Amino acid sequence: MSELRTSRRNLMPIPASINWKTGRLPVSKTFAVALKGQTDERLKSYVSRIMRRIEGRTILEFSREFSASAENAQVLVETQSTGKPIPSVGDDESYTLEISDKQAKISAPTTVGAMRGLETFIQLLETDKDGFYFPAVSIQDKPRFAWRGLMIDSARHFQPMDVLKRNLDAMAAVKLNVLHWHLTEDQGFRIESKKFPELHQMGSDGLFYTQDQAREIIKYAADRGIRVMPEFDMPGHATAWLVSHPEIGSAPGPYTIERRPGIFDPTLDPTNEKTYKLLAVFFKEMSALFPDAYMHIGGDENEGKQWTANQNIQAFMKKEGIKDNHELQTYFNKRLLKFLQKEGKIMMGWDEIFQPDLPKDVVIHSWRGQKALADAARQGFQGVLSNGYYIDLMFPASQHYAVDPLPAGSTLSADEQKRILGGEATMWSEWVSPET
Repeated sequence: MSELRTSRRNLMPIPASINWKTGRLPVSKTFAVALKGQTDERLKSYVSRIMRRIEGRTILEFSREFSASAENAQVLVETQSTGKPIPSVGDDESYTLEISDKQAKISAPTTVGAMRGLETFIQLLETDKDGFYFPAVSIQDKPRFAWRGLMIDSARHFQPMDVLKRNLDAMAAVKLNVLHWHLTEDQGFRIESKKFPELHQMGSDGLFYTQDQAREIIKYAADRGIRVMPEFDMPGHATAWLVSHPEIGSAPGPYTIERRPGIFDPTLDPTNEKTYKLLAVFFKEMSALFPDAYMHIGGDENEGKQWTANQNIQAFMKKEGIKDNHELQTYFNKRLLKFLQKEGKIMMGWDEIFQPDLPKDVVIHSWRGQKALADAARQGFQGVLSNGYYIDLMFPASQHYAVDPLPAGSTLSADEQKRILGGEATMWSEWVSPET
C-alpha cells in the first residue's frame, strides 16, 4: 500500500485531520451501538442504516436494539444537540472519530455532524485473513465549504423518485449537503401547482412530481442532512410555462414542449403585469412547499431575441430608460426579488443575473468560472461555483478535482473569501435518462 493510500485509506472526502494509530477494532456478530447525549429519530434511523450497510459488507447480522451500555458498546455515538430538523446553510457538521481496539466513538455537536462521522466510519471498514475490522485512528473533521451540492435536472428528462433517493443516499455517503432540484425547462414543467394546475398538466406529458412527492424528497433529504433548493428557470428556458400561459410570453403563441436539447427563444415578458401577477402567486405557493431559505431563479442563457423583436417591449424599454436586454433582465430580477423577499427567501441565480446594484444577499451561481465567482465576491456577493463540475460532460475525475472554488493563491481578501460558499456539481439531463 502506498504512503498516500495509507495516510488517506481511500476516504472521500479527506477529513481535515487524520492521525493513524496502532491497533484495530474487530467486527463480530456481537457488534453493538450505543447513543449518548441528545438524540432524535433521524440519528437513530441513520445509525440503523449504517449498521445494515455494515451487515451487507460483512455478511454478519447485528442486534436491531441499541446497547444500554455506552462503555461496553463497540460503537458510541454522542451528540450535544439534535440541531434543526430541516438543514440550513452554516449548520455545524463537525465531528470527531476515535477508534481504538475497544471502541469507536463518534462525537458531534449536532445530529448532522454525527451523520458525517458515521459515513467516515463505514468507509474505514477493512478486511484481511483475520476478518473484518476498523483501523485505530483519531479524526477531527469539519467541512471546508458550507455549500456542497449536486444539481439534478429533472426537467429535460424526468427523474423518478427512486433515482432521486438513490442519489440522495450517494450524496450523504460523500457528505454533500445540497440537492439543487432543477424543475422547469423548455422540455418540461415538473412540479405540481395547485394554484395553476395547468402548468404541470399541459407542460409535462404527465411526468411531474406531486406536492406530496416533493415533501417526501425534502424529508428524505433532511433525514440525511441534505437541503433541497428548487430552481424555476426564468425568463429564458421558459417554453413549458408558456404552453399553458402564452399570454405572459414575449411572442405570440401557441407554444409546445420542446423535444430536443438546445437554447430556445421563448421568453417571459418582463413588461407585462400579468407575468408578475402569476409569478407572485406561484412563488408564494412554492415558498410554502420548499422550506429551504434559498430559491433559484435560473436566469441563464436568455438571448433576448423575442424581446428585441417585440415592439411593445422596445417601447417599454425606451420609456423606462432601459438601454439593453441585460438591463431589462435586471429589471425583471428586481421584481422577482420583491416576491421572494416577501416570502423570506434568498434569491439565487446563474451568472447572468449579476448586476452590481442588486442587493448583496443575492447569491451568484457561476457556470462561467472562478474569475466570475471572484469578481462577484469582490463586489460583495456570495457565490457558488459549478464551472468545472459538469458531470454530465463525462470529463475524467482528475479534471473535476483540479478545480477549486477558492484556489491556492487567491487574491481575494479574507472577507471576500468568506463569500465563496462552496461548489455544486451539475447533472444536466439533455442526454441523461433515469437509466444512465
